[in-house]
Amino acid sequence: MGRTNENENRSKISITTENKEEALRLFKGLSAGGQIEVPMEESSLGACFGMFRDQYGIEWIVNFDPNDKG
Repeated sequence: MGRTNENENRSKISITTENKEEALRLFKGLSAGGQIEVPMEESSLGACFGMFRDQYGIEWIVNFDPNDKG
């Protein structure tokens, strides 16, 4: 079936938090020892988003959007 890249994980775990502080805390804690792919950044509208691969190779997305009423 061809070559397999052991570093490529097709699944991502996505977390949407209730507040910005929780998003920043989770991002910092879970990304420790891993590789940050998209730094956690805040938009002008108050939302924040970041992506990383943790120390075990699992990919994560952390998101907070104050307009998300979900």
